[in-house]
Amino acid sequence: MPADLKAQPVEDVAAAELAAEGVALPERASPFVPLRQPVFRAVWFASLASNFGGLIQAVGASWLMTAIAASADLVALVQASTTLPIMLFSLAAGAIADNYDRRRIMLTAQFFMFCVSIMLAVFAWFGWLTPWTLLAFTFLLGCGTALNNPAWQSSVGDMVPRQDVPAAVTLNSVAFNIARSVGPAIGGAIVAASGAFAAFAINAVSYVALLAVLWRWTPPKVERLLPRETLWIAMSAGLRYVAMSPNIRSVILRAFAFGFGGIVVLALLPLVARDLVKGGPLVFGVLLGAFGAGAVAGAFLSARLRRMLTTEALVRLTFAAFAVAVAVMAVSTSLWLTMPALCVTGGCWVMTLSTFNATVQLSAPRWVVGRALALYQMGAFGGMALGSWVWGRAILQIGTEQTLLVAAFTLLAGAALGLRYALPPLEALNLDPLSRWREPKVAVDIEPRSGPVIVTIEYVIAEEDVVAFLSAMAERRRIRRRDGARHWALLRDLTNAELWIERYDSPTWVEYVRQNQRVTQADAEIGERVRALHKGPVPPVVHRMIERQTGSLPGARPSPAPTLSETGPH
Repeated sequence: MPADLKAQPVEDVAAAELAAEGVALPERASPFVPLRQPVFRAVWFASLASNFGGLIQAVGASWLMTAIAASADLVALVQASTTLPIMLFSLAAGAIADNYDRRRIMLTAQFFMFCVSIMLAVFAWFGWLTPWTLLAFTFLLGCGTALNNPAWQSSVGDMVPRQDVPAAVTLNSVAFNIARSVGPAIGGAIVAASGAFAAFAINAVSYVALLAVLWRWTPPKVERLLPRETLWIAMSAGLRYVAMSPNIRSVILRAFAFGFGGIVVLALLPLVARDLVKGGPLVFGVLLGAFGAGAVAGAFLSARLRRMLTTEALVRLTFAAFAVAVAVMAVSTSLWLTMPALCVTGGCWVMTLSTFNATVQLSAPRWVVGRALALYQMGAFGGMALGSWVWGRAILQIGTEQTLLVAAFTLLAGAALGLRYALPPLEALNLDPLSRWREPKVAVDIEPRSGPVIVTIEYVIAEEDVVAFLSAMAERRRIRRRDGARHWALLRDLTNAELWIERYDSPTWVEYVRQNQRVTQADAEIGERVRALHKGPVPPVVHRMIERQTGSLPGARPSPAPTLSETGPH
């Protein structure tokens, strides 16, 4: 069950699940070890069957659009209608995946797509499909994919031991690309022989095994010490974390650029098959199969290339190679020249997206990884959706060949973005919770929703250490705000030049607790740097206060704000 199940032929996360190759496997570990786990083995084979069905359906939808559409730009919109929902709804799906039972989320998404596929087959059988109803059905399938993706990516670790996760996600990527290698050709033959209805019906049937496996699976229960975040708060926390994480922001920008330029291959491939290579649905399926075969090859080559090249060098290389291959497709009228070019694009597709995915996974802790991956998907699929529309409009003005050449230049521009927004090295940070913080005992009755909670921390800093202190506090400000602190400020006492006060607040007590539990092992270095600069006779003093309104009863005297002070870790 690859991450972008049924988002075919756009395979952002399914191919990108190879991302975990960025976490090196021990030399002695077999890539097939995860298949020893009964649940993973059952899901893997069921997802392989489902991938075949999805790719057959994709061929049917794309080729049917070439037959019923009056305008060529509607062909490109088949891809846009699949990717647009992932851009729109992934963040909400990521928030849901981080807060609710992922198995139930996946069951809901798969059953929804099963029902949509049945309706698509019925409409095709009775001849009710128009270009816009076909786009509506593919849009609904994209909505199911958007709900499914974050839950699936976050649940792989529930099926196999932690040390087997890299091999497991690699196997998932291989499963998708095995299907991509031969599924489109099979789909082309089915469409040529029996029409689009047969392709849609096969896709509907392909969900059954996967639904049965998910229904029987009982994942381990995760004990929650804090109440679930509301959807809006969870989405805001995900946005805030990514906004305050420069590495993830760079990945999203580059993924958008790659999706925008790279989608031209999948969006215009039906027209390449029909107008440039002069073929039918079978040739279209063969060309998609060439793309899939290249993706499989890229899956096996990527780990070796990552050992040879830096992350940024690898991404620039794949951008440039993809651009050259697209240019070759633009000038080729030979099936035997276009197929190798598509193999190159397939390999670059997997290697680029897997590198992006790995960087996100290694830059986000578990509490927010679903939302971080969802935002990455929004960037990548947003670029794909916009690119599908732009390239579809472009062919009306300048033709297929020139559109491909323009897209090749945009990919080269995407490679040049690395000069300003370079990707960080692909190395695993220790993002496990720091677990040093303990919820303090309070002298005032408060509830989880009580607030706002105002926190001040007093530091004594020698004059010669001020520059180093300010540098460390700049990073501390980013971490505090990233994890949920509001209105962060650093104050200096006017009567005691060595006294500095860090101040911030949280909307409620439970959000304050949640914020402190989000501190990771990788963040510990900043806290240690700050404490090392503190010169006071006791550790930094922490005051935790809750805001109270002045007396609301006539004649009532305002009481002082409750406060709790302590020294030590904070």
